[in-house]
Amino acid sequence: MFKKSTFLAALLLLSSSVHAEIKIGVVNIPLLMANAPQAADAKKRLEKEFAPKDKQLVAQQKEIVKLEEKLARDGLTMTEKEKRGLERKIITKRRDAQRSQQEFKEDFSIRRNEELGKMQNRIREAVQALAKEGQYDLLLTEGVIHASKNVDVTTQVQKKLVAMP
Repeated sequence: MFKKSTFLAALLLLSSSVHAEIKIGVVNIPLLMANAPQAADAKKRLEKEFAPKDKQLVAQQKEIVKLEEKLARDGLTMTEKEKRGLERKIITKRRDAQRSQQEFKEDFSIRRNEELGKMQNRIREAVQALAKEGQYDLLLTEGVIHASKNVDVTTQVQKKLVAMP
């Protein structure tokens, strides 16, 4: 028992006398996601891609509003058959519009997630490049409650992202 205690004490003394400097950094990923030039490019691509479908949905809604106004305005003077036909047409158009809107939301969500995935990969590449170039032993991204400006390397990663194509 005495030998084990002596060995542990010697090991502790040895380990405390060896001084290794560890380089640690912290990266604020949400800030990078919001400010990266690639994020703005992705937003523009999504807007351009989905603008025609959005216009189509707006046109569908306007058409439904016009039909509802016609029913409200002329409903009293229409025959029962004409009135029922217009009501059915409105219901059908609403159903079609809801279906189109749901498809739009799903398609947009899928594409947005694809773009976010690409963005996350780019950020990971930039963080890894900074870690290698800066010879960091540890870079943290999530779960950090506080980080001083001395270890926050977010702006350096931001610069790497700006330099990336």
